[in-house]
Amino acid sequence: MTCTEAMARLKMLGTAQNRKVYGRHGAIGPMFGVSYANLGKLQNKIKVDHGLALGLWATGNHDARVLATKIADPARLTVSQAEAWVKDCGDHVITAALAGLVARSPIAQKRMEKWTRSRDEWVSATGWSVLSYLAGEGSSLSSAYLAPLIGIIEKKIHAAPNRTRYSMNNALISIGALSPALQKKAMAAAGRIGKVKVDHGETGCKTPDAAGYILKTVAHRKKKASK
Repeated sequence: MTCTEAMARLKMLGTAQNRKVYGRHGAIGPMFGVSYANLGKLQNKIKVDHGLALGLWATGNHDARVLATKIADPARLTVSQAEAWVKDCGDHVITAALAGLVARSPIAQKRMEKWTRSRDEWVSATGWSVLSYLAGEGSSLSSAYLAPLIGIIEKKIHAAPNRTRYSMNNALISIGALSPALQKKAMAAAGRIGKVKVDHGETGCKTPDAAGYILKTVAHRKKKASK
């Protein structure tokens, strides 16, 4: 599939209603308003096409960029590409999509370490989202590596930019659900942090209570493991 063909397909699949919904969730720039179900179908049809992903991202179209993160080859993602893409981010939908791609790449940990230190809201939000993925179930990151990050989150979360706070909170949940020792540290930190305020715009979205979600995640994994 060529970039022109993919863009034509995306345009055909877009709806005015989805454009309104995505706009309320912070999506900016040109967009067709393609549902995630249809993006998933396109992804399944295209499979992996890194060249097409680069072309789609270059269009600047919101839907095209989300699709680009789904069909890009993580193994071929270069540092220069990742750095260029993260600088293009301007809303949390795109940062989350990009974080999912970067987290599956060989450059994930170093990009995360750099981006979480950024003063830019979208760059740092992407970095903490990458950490959330990397600290997920089956993580290869050690407790010795992750434990100090709990302290960094506790110290800096309330002064961080809006969407960075949300990503940091999610990272705390991911870390805390990994092991009993990390759970104890994360739960204690969550208690000291208290409520994390995030402006979700004109949506009904809410910021997860870290302590509660850690407990839910741990319980869910135990239940799954017992089956």
